[in-house]
Amino acid sequence: MKNVLGNDLIACCTDPLTGFYRDGYCRTGPLDSGRHVVCAIMTEEFLAFTKSKGNDLSTPIPQYDFPGLRAGDAWCLCALRWKEAYDAGLAPPVKLEATDESVLNFIEFGALLELKH
Repeated sequence: MKNVLGNDLIACCTDPLTGFYRDGYCRTGPLDSGRHVVCAIMTEEFLAFTKSKGNDLSTPIPQYDFPGLRAGDAWCLCALRWKEAYDAGLAPPVKLEATDESVLNFIEFGALLELKH
């Protein structure tokens, strides 16, 4: 697995445990229709934005062992949700070393670099 910089992909976050496969990595596979490949650092603005779009990431869901996210938490986001937030001026910062290179099929590298964490 490679990141957007062309190096080995590093873990995004293990507390809370993120990634489509819940292994800490923003990697994808055939079952991941959302392409959870952007390692982003949550902001209050983004959390409010994604909640307004029907994806509440801030409310805990104990039955899925999901603690709810707060500003400052790292999380693997869907590529198109990050792009939607970017277009609205609300995208959270990106940890490039932990963002899968496949995101470049959806988002220009310059946009990611602009919000480098």
